[in-house]
Amino acid sequence: MVNSEPSVRPRRYLAAWFPWLPSDRLRRQERWDDTLPEDAPPVVLAEKIKGALRLAAVDPAAARAGLTPGLALADARARTPALRVVAHRPDLDDALLGRVLEDFGRFTPMIALDPPHGLILDVTGCAHLFGGETGLMRTVQARAERAGLKIRCALAGTPQIARALARFAPGGRFEPGQDRAAARRLPVAALELSDKEDEALRRLGLKRLADLDDRPRAPLAARFGADFPTRLARVLGDEDMRITPHRPPAPVVVDRVFFEPISAPEDVERVLSDLLVETMDRLDQAGLGGRAFEAAFYRVDGETRRVVVRTGRPTRDAPATLRLFRERMAALAAPLDPGFGFDQMRMSVPWTQVLAPTQQGLERETPGEEAFSRLIDRLTARLGPEAVLRFEPFASHIPERAARLVPAAARHGDETWPDLDPDDPPLRPLQMFDPPQPVETLAEVPDGYPLKFRWRRVLHEVTRAEGPERISGEWWRAPNQRTRDYYRVEDRDGRRFWLFRQGLYGETLEPRWFIHGLFA
Repeated sequence: MVNSEPSVRPRRYLAAWFPWLPSDRLRRQERWDDTLPEDAPPVVLAEKIKGALRLAAVDPAAARAGLTPGLALADARARTPALRVVAHRPDLDDALLGRVLEDFGRFTPMIALDPPHGLILDVTGCAHLFGGETGLMRTVQARAERAGLKIRCALAGTPQIARALARFAPGGRFEPGQDRAAARRLPVAALELSDKEDEALRRLGLKRLADLDDRPRAPLAARFGADFPTRLARVLGDEDMRITPHRPPAPVVVDRVFFEPISAPEDVERVLSDLLVETMDRLDQAGLGGRAFEAAFYRVDGETRRVVVRTGRPTRDAPATLRLFRERMAALAAPLDPGFGFDQMRMSVPWTQVLAPTQQGLERETPGEEAFSRLIDRLTARLGPEAVLRFEPFASHIPERAARLVPAAARHGDETWPDLDPDDPPLRPLQMFDPPQPVETLAEVPDGYPLKFRWRRVLHEVTRAEGPERISGEWWRAPNQRTRDYYRVEDRDGRRFWLFRQGLYGETLEPRWFIHGLFA
């Protein structure tokens, strides 16, 4: 039997628009619902534009009185004398929208800002978690109303058509094919052109998008610009311009939505364990291992907590990762507070690496390597990544720059330590001074090794010496760096030192000697 259904799931986008966000933010801030009388005057938010005060936003009461954004404040007062004027604070509006974005991240990891005062959610494959697309829209509207925000939603096949249907129509849910028919009924204002171009379209008798859609594109492009047909095609849903999510989605994401909020620690840990098991199964199917795991806890009141653990190498070990989460959550500066409960939890893996299958038997890892790696992971989860460090080789021949400290759990660099013969003497000491300490020397010849040197008021007589190892300065970093000649020397008591002469006699009149390290 031939399957006639398309193999690729159509994209679905939800546009969420908050038409009264500034006044709703002011209502939340001042708790109008508790203290505002019924005969309270309309509220407008004003800002200074070119030396004149104009309305930046209005509340529903002011809109019913005929006041619109952009109107001069003097004209608004003439129309409605009883008017309350508040300074416009777009920074506070943006901050509130950012918190809403974090809260709405529970519906999909693919979410982006849609200015002004809107969000776009790519809900492809996510609606079943909330009882289908109708249940998803109902849940989104309920969360916005619970936060004291009026919202208008539209769900369609492209982000541009969903935005247009939310802002220039009552919104709603539109099946594939129905959204284009609904968009054709929208006014030409849905193209969001300039006031001059909008007025020109109306004078031509083109009032709806259907009037433009039925006309040839070439004359429209000649009259209104080459990008006009593209803008029309996007608003009608003929072109799908994918959104750029506010936070790049992780390769693996697993969600749990609860019918009843949970708050008990044992319930949270049980769900966390289930999420990790399913996450590891998905990683196994993709042949990947996780290097970073992020657990997101969504509270009923809209607050979101994220806890991240990292591992030193890719893993698909769910019990070991759960132990890391226990360590991390026990060490949080602000404990994980469920408040009135968590109504959703999410496990994502933002950092993955290829993890090939390993043979359990004949060939094993170096003894202790697995235990040492897990110790580093536990210490990192408990103390934080910046508290557990290791040395990593760095591509520099200057000794003090040949190694650097990096977080032990982060293994990014491709540099490896050179392989040395264990029977050969060490070329560099384990103990190095930063900065090198000056010494007084006596040499047999100017360019030779010292016969004697005084360090910390103690005179050392040199019996053996190896060198020189000449190291030139990094001219691209410090053009005036002098050449160094390093010697490994041993005194009469068997103590070994690493000395160098800074500068050649051709470079400077008086080269100086330093001790840079001690051999064990």
